[in-house]
Amino acid sequence: MFVHTVFFWLKEKDNDEARQALHEGLKELATIAEIQTAYVGTPASTRRPVIDHTYDFSITFIFPDKATQDIYQDHPDHHKFIDACSSLWDRVQVYDAVS
Repeated sequence: MFVHTVFFWLKEKDNDEARQALHEGLKELATIAEIQTAYVGTPASTRRPVIDHTYDFSITFIFPDKATQDIYQDHPDHHKFIDACSSLWDRVQVYDAVS
């Protein structure tokens, strides 16, 4: 299994249109067929010293293996998402894990 988790920080945190556009873009991204399981979310209300809640959105996409995740990385819809939404975020942090 290959788990791809990405955190996004908006450039304009108080811009509701930008927030909605990124959320819609992430939900559309999650429909790519190679993704086995997809989660799109926002920070939970939990507050402990070890929790980073500064991000605005996160995705966790699960693939059967790295080869399938590689297909996703080069998928036209993934590139379309980046082209359409990259102007909305200030920072992106990726964590990939295998099991």
